[in-house]
Amino acid sequence: MAPTLHPFDSAKDYEIRLTSKLIKDSHSADADCHFVQIDRVDPPKKDMIKYLEAEKHGLPLPVIPRVFYAYYYTNTLDFNKALVNVTVGHVITKTKLPKGVCGPLLPDDMMEWEAHCNNHPIIKAEIEKLKLPPGYTVRNDPWIYATDDPNEKRPLVQFFMYVLAGNGHTESNHYSLPLKFSPVFECFTKKFVRIDYLPGGFDDTVTPTLPWKEVPAVEYHPDLNGESVFRDVKPLYITQPEGPSFSVEGSKIKWQGWEFRVAASAREGFAIYDAYFKGRQVFYRIALSEMTVPYGDPRAPYHRKQAFDLGDCGFGTNGNHLNLGCDCLGVIKYMDGMGIHANGEPFVIPNTICLHEQDSGILYKHVNYRTNNAVVARKREFVVQTIATVANYEYVVNVKFVTDGSIDIEARATGILSTMPIDENVKVPWGTIVGPNVMAAYHQHILSFRIDPAVDGHKNSVVYDDTLKLPRDKLNPYGIGFVTDRKFVEKAGHVEQSPFTHRICKIINENVINPVSKTPVGYKIDMPARQMILADADSFNVKRAKFATEQVWVTKYRDHELFAAGEFTNQSQKDTGLGEWANGVDPVRNEDIVVWATLGFTHIPRVEDFPVMPVEIHNIRLVPFNFFDKNPALDLPQANQSFNKSTLFTGEQPEGACCKTKI
Repeated sequence: MAPTLHPFDSAKDYEIRLTSKLIKDSHSADADCHFVQIDRVDPPKKDMIKYLEAEKHGLPLPVIPRVFYAYYYTNTLDFNKALVNVTVGHVITKTKLPKGVCGPLLPDDMMEWEAHCNNHPIIKAEIEKLKLPPGYTVRNDPWIYATDDPNEKRPLVQFFMYVLAGNGHTESNHYSLPLKFSPVFECFTKKFVRIDYLPGGFDDTVTPTLPWKEVPAVEYHPDLNGESVFRDVKPLYITQPEGPSFSVEGSKIKWQGWEFRVAASAREGFAIYDAYFKGRQVFYRIALSEMTVPYGDPRAPYHRKQAFDLGDCGFGTNGNHLNLGCDCLGVIKYMDGMGIHANGEPFVIPNTICLHEQDSGILYKHVNYRTNNAVVARKREFVVQTIATVANYEYVVNVKFVTDGSIDIEARATGILSTMPIDENVKVPWGTIVGPNVMAAYHQHILSFRIDPAVDGHKNSVVYDDTLKLPRDKLNPYGIGFVTDRKFVEKAGHVEQSPFTHRICKIINENVINPVSKTPVGYKIDMPARQMILADADSFNVKRAKFATEQVWVTKYRDHELFAAGEFTNQSQKDTGLGEWANGVDPVRNEDIVVWATLGFTHIPRVEDFPVMPVEIHNIRLVPFNFFDKNPALDLPQANQSFNKSTLFTGEQPEGACCKTKI
């Protein structure tokens, strides 16, 4: 192993290759190891704290072995987990997991099963019943089976079937032509289980497959969408002629007072480690932890539509190959991800993380009306971005570091709606008709971001402040006073939303007092109140995703507790994450804690979301609150024309600076 590899660095191909080899060698020759995920394990935090302190002070670095996990099947349906120390080349442990525990699904396998489904004799016979016009074919989407039966232990996959229009174009939008039958197969063995027939009316009545009624596809691709005259859009260049303001050394980024590390992750997409601003520690680790997408169509089999896009599939595993001039603009530094094939052989997912800086408008401004002098500084952000395509949807995750010491966590949803067939002249109250005989069901996207704070150290507390009216009394005779009321989260659990008291959660360090405010230093979690999961409390949807019921959770830190719904979500029947860790028992005040912020958006589809959806954007901001002794961005250069080089619309060059000053 390369001696310069940092414990937080992304997995390397040779480490993955060694992991799979050692595991295969540890089994008998006929075990037939079928890998579905291999990646690096975070080192124990107590060891990393010592390592980072030594690194910071230039002391000898303690040895931190690189440990990898592997999920794999043997004997076709036995699911296993192994831990491998790749530093010394040793299998630490390997465990066969209980029946009913299912691993994430490998993209290679999904593609193979997609072809197997369409070529299966029973499915081919069903397709024949459609009597499709010449040139038309059938395409399918393999879907996570979810769960509705506590006795079902087999790993299953359900296929939703669509017509691919006979225009000969590979990018034709099959999602606009859904069919009414849905095969179910057993994973890995590829055994046919059954066909579920899909309702097209108001209730769950189904009919056998009939000849397909031809309707036009609603197309999104520029070759097919019918738009022949495009808008006159002039180039808008984002250039940095003197180079970017950031530096990259391995996984470490330095930018505008910020220092942190970025590592690719098969499951999370990426993780941020060891974030400092202006020499002060702020966060130990930030990453997207889980996302569940429950659908609101109550008719069988749609009641099972609940994906866990990280645990079931993997964000990094399904990461996009990002392109210059398309996904990220400006001066771009890319990082690669790693994928695996079923034999454990790694491959590079190129350019799956992009790093760049961008202008984001005014950061602060003031005009002294007496002198007409202005001070103005522009807000700049450093963006860490990845995009994952999980079947029909694209998810964009940005962690944006800001010049005022804040961090903006942003999620964007785009792609194509998951669609269902709908009969002519039928409307349902749980979906929107978005094209001829095609309906998009109401659904939710509920994301959990795991925030491991280190606000001036690893002993932190979470408080929530409500803003309340003062009673009308001698102190407040005019009835206009209001104050904040603070409560501490003492035990592992959640904080209720309370938008009408302006409830704000803050992560504070009670051991460090701000010399100006005389209060503990902290960061606030700035996020609007949002609707959480709508399914019943005793539904599988909620039992499997307890994290989706509340917006803010606090737990005591323990190594390897990274995923909000638990380690294995595919066909899970209960939440083994926050459902267990937020136990109301563990002390979390002035402790090493983890904050879990739930970003939920209920998506009521509109016609304008089809055939491809404009992005929907949601944010969580982590903002310094009495952390500094003044605005930490006062050291930014003032905005001026000689620096920014803007141009008048008329084509004339403006004279002088954009902001007058007599100073």
